[in-house]
Amino acid sequence: MTTTVLVPSGVLGLGFSQAALERGIAQGCDVIAIDGGSTDSGPHSLGTGLSKYSRAVCKAEWCALMQARAKLGVPLIIGTAGTSGTDSTVDWMYEITCELAAELAQTLHVARLYSGQDAGFVISKLAAGQVTPLSPAPEIDAERLRAMTNIVALAGAEQVQAALETGADIIIAGRTTDTAIIAALPLARGEHPGACWHGAKIAECGALCSTHPGTGVIRVTFDESGFEVEPMAPEAACTSHSVSAHMLYENSDPFRLYEPGGYLDVSAARYKALNGRRVRVEGSDWVSGRYTVKLEGARLVGYQTMLLAILREGHYVANAQTWADKLVSVLSARAAEQIGLATGDFSIELRLIGVSAAMGALETRESQPAEVGALCLITARDQAMADEIGRLANPFLLHMPLTEDEPLPTFAFPYSPAQTSRGAVYEFALNHVMGLDTPMEAFRLELSEVGTRADVA
Repeated sequence: MTTTVLVPSGVLGLGFSQAALERGIAQGCDVIAIDGGSTDSGPHSLGTGLSKYSRAVCKAEWCALMQARAKLGVPLIIGTAGTSGTDSTVDWMYEITCELAAELAQTLHVARLYSGQDAGFVISKLAAGQVTPLSPAPEIDAERLRAMTNIVALAGAEQVQAALETGADIIIAGRTTDTAIIAALPLARGEHPGACWHGAKIAECGALCSTHPGTGVIRVTFDESGFEVEPMAPEAACTSHSVSAHMLYENSDPFRLYEPGGYLDVSAARYKALNGRRVRVEGSDWVSGRYTVKLEGARLVGYQTMLLAILREGHYVANAQTWADKLVSVLSARAAEQIGLATGDFSIELRLIGVSAAMGALETRESQPAEVGALCLITARDQAMADEIGRLANPFLLHMPLTEDEPLPTFAFPYSPAQTSRGAVYEFALNHVMGLDTPMEAFRLELSEVGTRADVA
């Protein structure tokens, strides 16, 4: 027996080649699986429970996949729906599915797998010693957990299998591991466990494991001893190098990948090019262990105002960090003295674009850019206060001299008004694993019939 999974793209909303998708449909598969998000863009989506992707784009791409599913008569799965996989983004994706089912005149059985966690449940697990930190991880307690706006657990293959067992045409899953939605069906059908998890890792980002990542669509086939992977775009190819290298993608260990219930070990994996486009892999191993799921959470840290100035004069470009340190010191003192704020009521950060904006104190490269962007981020307990501090900062960001005995400079504001209210800002507040007594203990399934007939709850 073999099990074939068609992966249209690394994420819904990123795009894929329609011609490559049609080629995949023509060759056939047992399930279509696509990721719906990640934590790559920071904590805002998790904190707010909102998708970062265009609804119109997601609907157009989901429409193509729903049509492909109908042609093939196989399940269609999306994991981490709506960027963060919160319960609200599962419902967002379900709403899109209902709209399309009506427009396409399809009657569908839809399973929603929810990954959102009640703070009280996590607190009980923490008290029982079943929540342990990864590295690095923030301190957590009951108060901190209750303050989080959203907590999700990453579902594994078992939870996706539970949804498949319902006979659903479409599965809309909350937060899952990237690999779970691909590994679930081949594991359920008895294919080689090491191959299932390894092949899922290789296929998680679609054609990123090929020579033409932008084409999106790949087809991975699992059997009793290994897996084979091939891109569907004629111009793309999978090579032993491109496939083996993907174990390094978003993974701290090139040989091990941890999942709920164990880990994948690829140290003995062998990669063989079958032709110029397809690669076979054997020798991967799955090591079973304690059943834990990773937790992610976000909390509100305040409200933010942003200003941006551009430094071009050589004296200031060369001494940008000294100038920035002085500016933060001056503004912090004035906010305390003139507005009457305590130190803990606000924060002022200056990021130097072109110098160290991405790496901060970890930056090791030294160069003299032609200009430096000074990005000022002010965070306070409410938007009105952040905006007030921004108005205090404005003239200093435009004119503050490096030393007291030199003429006032004038820097450039790239837009007017220079100040932008960013609204609520969030931070990641969990990097822990939680032990479960049964895989479905922290998850729930809801089943509906949608489309040309009335929805059935």
